[in-house]
Amino acid sequence: MRYEIRVEGNLSDTLAKAFPELGHVVMSGETVLYGTVIDEAHLYGLLARCRSLGLHVVEMRRLPE
Repeated sequence: MRYEIRVEGNLSDTLAKAFPELGHVVMSGETVLYGTVIDEAHLYGLLARCRSLGLHVVEMRRLPE
């Protein structure tokens, strides 16, 4: 499954490295993290990582295969 997670603001390179399994791009004051999510546990782990780093998740969505 491929997902896109949008977080508020521009992620620094240091914060982006906290998500080595995901690509990222900055667009209009948000950072879009994207990539393959193995299963539901992986998805919840990514969201927990966002929360622990103080990132505000604006949107999360599954991308078409």
